[in-house]
Amino acid sequence: MSLDVSPKLLAEAEQGDIREEDFVDTVRTSLPYAYDLIASLTTELRSGAAEFADNQTPPPSEQERGQLLRALASDAIRTSLERHFGVELAFQNCHRVAAFRPGARGGQTYGRFTSVRSQVLNQSPEFRDC
Repeated sequence: MSLDVSPKLLAEAEQGDIREEDFVDTVRTSLPYAYDLIASLTTELRSGAAEFADNQTPPPSEQERGQLLRALASDAIRTSLERHFGVELAFQNCHRVAAFRPGARGGQTYGRFTSVRSQVLNQSPEFRDC
């Protein structure tokens, strides 16, 4: 299971739409490593002039790696985090997530980061089973 959904949030979802803030809070508490990593990348991005901030450090355990994979593999989670933090996310391998400034998706830097060439160049044998 990806998220620990409270009975209250589940009941709200069964009745109709839920507040995105409540969903993001559920993500924060369910996937703390992923949430905190994206929060720190956002802070790093906003504190400098670089076009993006990225993580190149593997997670400390498979549990944290799983959190990151679940957060970025889910369209709902990923886009909610993007809106919450005001960034555009890109993802390579098992842990290299990057936060870009809004509107970056059409730009050259985002395109280079998400290109098949970059994906191939960012491979190594230890990522084979992640």
